[in-house]
Order: sequence, then structure tokens, then C-alpha cells
Amino acid sequence: MRRIFYIVFCLLPVFIACKQKETATPDASESKEAKALLQGIWVDQESESVVFKAKGDTIFYPDSVSQPAYFKVISDTMLIGTSKYPLIKQTEHVIWFQNQNGDTIKLVKSEEVEDSLSFSDKHPDVLTMGEVTKRDTVIVYGKDRYHCYVAITPTQKKIVSSSYDDSGVEVSNVYYDNVVRLSVFHGNTCLYGKNFQKNEFSRFVPDGFLNQAILSNAEFDHADDDGIHFNATLCAPNAASCYLVEVVVSYKGRINMNLLEK
Repeated sequence: MRRIFYIVFCLLPVFIACKQKETATPDASESKEAKALLQGIWVDQESESVVFKAKGDTIFYPDSVSQPAYFKVISDTMLIGTSKYPLIKQTEHVIWFQNQNGDTIKLVKSEEVEDSLSFSDKHPDVLTMGEVTKRDTVIVYGKDRYHCYVAITPTQKKIVSSSYDDSGVEVSNVYYDNVVRLSVFHGNTCLYGKNFQKNEFSRFVPDGFLNQAILSNAEFDHADDDGIHFNATLCAPNAASCYLVEVVVSYKGRINMNLLEK
């Protein structure tokens, strides 16, 4: 009993110190009043186009593909997802904030019943980049004849990609990634066959880009002494550039990959 009492007595100052430390550095509290003022449908002050709807702690967008986003207001900043928007002016019917480009966005609360029709009760659509594609290519190199098959098929694997709407507010869309089936035959003999997913190219593409990228295409390029060359394309939706990775299938059924451009 004495030993138990001694242990508790020794741990008590540590417990008190931890509680004091926790109390001494409280987290910034959310402004419930500011969030309450944001409830409703907001339209652009000049164009009168619907920008978003705030309901509870969620922002909804007036299209069928943008995902709803959690939001809160801390001090003079509106946080939507991971993005921060400084508030310049906020009243019951007016909100001004600064977007990612430093522009001042001026919104007014909608009083039109028709604006509610911009929002669907359905879950946002999941997009695809391209459709099911199949390509057959016959290649003659030297005295040999090769038959190549490339099939691009959407999967059920979802990729979240962020972009900015016309107001400079970050929105997230969901896409289905693709799988690429690559096969090379020499007569009736299959030299090579494999299903490629985007992670196969992780050593050529930075993680930050790869996480939002889609394996969007693969096609035959040329044949030489090294083998049969295919180009695989990895693109992030709405991104200005893509990564192009070369896949070379040798005539002995081995592969080699190289980054061509980004």
C-alpha cells in the first residue's frame, strides 16, 4: 500500500504540470457568430452567379462534380478545407474575402428562391479522363513480326484533385484512375504482359504530383534494337503539364523505363 501511495504521490506533480501546460496554450477558438452569418447561399456581387452554399459546417458548390468541404472561421480568417481566406468585411448579407491570388471577392447573400435549384441532393459525380480505349498495333522489325495490345480501362480507384473556381476558391473533384494493360506477342508467344497502375511510375514522379495524377494514356511510339517503345502519360486534372514515361519491352520480354519529359 505504501508503495502504491508513493507512486501516485510522485506522479501527481507530473500530472499537474501537464494540465497546467495544456491550459496555458489553448487552441484558437472558432467564431460561432461568424459561421452563423455565413449560413445561406452566396452569389457574386457583380455577376450574380451562385458561388457556394454554407450549411452547418459544410460548403456546397453549385455544380455536380465539386466535393463539399468542411469550413470554419477563426479570428478574421475563413478556412475551407486546407485553404485560408482572410475576411475583409462580413455582415449578415455581405461578405468580402481575399482569394488565393490576392483578389478581393465580394459576395452577397441570395434572396432568390431559384438559386437553391443550383444545388443537388445527390452525391457529386465522379469523373473519368477518357473512355475505355483498346489499340492493336502490328510491328515489323527486321524479319520479325510483333503484335502489341494496349487497353486503357477506368478503375474504381478514386483520385481527389484540387483546382480553383472562378472566384479563386479551392474546390476538389473526384476522378476514377485508369489501369493500362500492355501485351506484346511474337507470333503466338506472349513476350510480355502486365497491368500498369500509376504507382508503377513512382520513381519518376514526385509524390505530391502522383497523388493527384491519373494514368491517362499509353501508346506505341517506335521500335529499335533496344525493343518496342511505349509512352505512358501521367496527368493531374487541370494541371498545366504531365509526366511522360517511356516503357521499353525488349525482344526477350524484359522491360526498362525512363523519364522522357515532365
